[in-house]
Amino acid sequence: MTNRVSYAPQDLQKMCKQAERDQESKKLAVLIERVKQQIAERDHPGENKPRQDAGRLMRLPSRSVPLER
Repeated sequence: MTNRVSYAPQDLQKMCKQAERDQESKKLAVLIERVKQQIAERDHPGENKPRQDAGRLMRLPSRSVPLER
């Protein structure tokens, strides 16, 4: 039989808030990459570079994830 780790309510709240911050940081990183791509495409419209697919960067979970607000 394995022992289960039980966290104090305050620790659980801290972990949830940290997970939310991490999630927001990942979303921000993806948005920054998209903006960089758009700026590059606008500055150099004649270049035929293969466009990076947003799905290749990082798939973000939907807003229905239980740990999010």
